[in-house]
Amino acid sequence: MVQFNDWCDSADTPLGNHHVRVMTGRPADAATGIQVTATAVPAHYAAEERIAAALARLGKATAAQMITDLLPQTPQIRSGDLGEIYATEWIDAHSGYRAPIKRLRWKDHRNMAMRGDDVIGMSLDPATQRLRFLKTEAKSRIDLRAQTLEEARTGLDKDGGLPSSHALSFISARLMELGTDAPLVDAIDEALYRNGIPPERVKHLRFTFSRTSPHALLTQALQAYPGPIGQWGIGLHVNGHAAFVGAVYDRVIADANNP
Repeated sequence: MVQFNDWCDSADTPLGNHHVRVMTGRPADAATGIQVTATAVPAHYAAEERIAAALARLGKATAAQMITDLLPQTPQIRSGDLGEIYATEWIDAHSGYRAPIKRLRWKDHRNMAMRGDDVIGMSLDPATQRLRFLKTEAKSRIDLRAQTLEEARTGLDKDGGLPSSHALSFISARLMELGTDAPLVDAIDEALYRNGIPPERVKHLRFTFSRTSPHALLTQALQAYPGPIGQWGIGLHVNGHAAFVGAVYDRVIADANNP
């Protein structure tokens, strides 16, 4: 799990029912950020068990090739994937929700972006077995612009602002195949087919990863939202965004090939 506090400073801005947090990478700790990110990345493309089995059966060189073959090759797709990876890691570490699957494992092609809701965080109430949802759009750009946040807003507003039934069915099916969380599968199916999802059980998260500071744009975007759903804006601000992304993927490949 990526511990952002190890290499970023955080600043919070409450906005009534909404909340902005900006995490700014410390230049002196950039190497730490690259390393902790690179350590987390492979599991987003392949299950740890698959990597371990390849290592045991086929050896280090072949396992390293398997990891390399799963990684995107183009800067744009790497940037977008890393934005989604960071959103997933932040949800698991800091939000009180968890992302039940690592969606990038099911990409059609390593150099293609995935469609649908980027990430859906979930929190299961142990008393009622009812779910709360964190519908998430992740955007990674060198220079963050208002248009990018509007694109995220459009994605969040689809399906009446609720997680799409397609995305939830996808998560439920993957969890069933993995056999890892039967109670969560049951809770998702209850929400889909019996209880429904009232808006008060949903929050929205716009997660940005950019070279430019996201604070003003996230603040404006959340203040402009007229709807009833609570909004979070989380911005990861890293100088040298493009070089940082490239360094992360280079480190993943180097670590995989290290004897």
